[in-house]
Amino acid sequence: MNHASSPRRNEYQQDIGPALPDWQPRPRPSIQTLQGRYCRLERIEPARHAAQLYAAFAEAADGRDWTYMMSGPFPDEASYLCQAELMQASQDPLHYVVIDQASGMALGSMALMRIEPAHGVIEVGHIAFSPRLKRSRVASEAHYLLMRHVFQDLGYRRYEWKCDSLNGPSRQAAQRLGFCFEGIFRQAVVYRGRSRDTAWFSIIDDQWPALRQGFERWLHADNFDAAGRQRQPLSALTGPTLPSGG
Repeated sequence: MNHASSPRRNEYQQDIGPALPDWQPRPRPSIQTLQGRYCRLERIEPARHAAQLYAAFAEAADGRDWTYMMSGPFPDEASYLCQAELMQASQDPLHYVVIDQASGMALGSMALMRIEPAHGVIEVGHIAFSPRLKRSRVASEAHYLLMRHVFQDLGYRRYEWKCDSLNGPSRQAAQRLGFCFEGIFRQAVVYRGRSRDTAWFSIIDDQWPALRQGFERWLHADNFDAAGRQRQPLSALTGPTLPSGG
């Protein structure tokens, strides 16, 4: 979809956006499993996944991973099971579990949310990655699989990432994955008894073909040495194709 054409004008000589004469609302995400080389994404099932996820999260030395999350930390397996049951019942956010192909274990979760089929807009959020999942091929491939599903399978136009503006690691992750920074919404959220300014990022459909190639080059086995160390960083292949905005 080409967004680079000159602005059009209506009968009142007002500038208006590109025409979308064939646009139709997009389908909602389904429960299908998304299969990759290093991981797969499955809809969360508490009976199968909750104990594994709790054990993976419990490997963290403290609760700092939950500082910018809407839920957690969880003091015991029973409390996380209750959370997993809420996640399963939800249709928006729609929660997926990240399964490591090598071990078969659930190591994290992420969700598609604020799903707007009429506009072709969707957000990735509720990203909870355990210590074993962070900064790994599995984590990056999980993001790739969800992006591919959104743009190629579902045909959405816009994929969003939002986070607390003070959450430096999340902002860095968004830009490493190819999201473009769009700005700060001041005092956008109240959570955990505090105010949050929200940083907005996005990828649009025109950017996806180049990002897809970058992800696939990075994920290729040749990009990793015998010890599993990357030869070329992902950020070198997914650099923002629009000005970062700051």
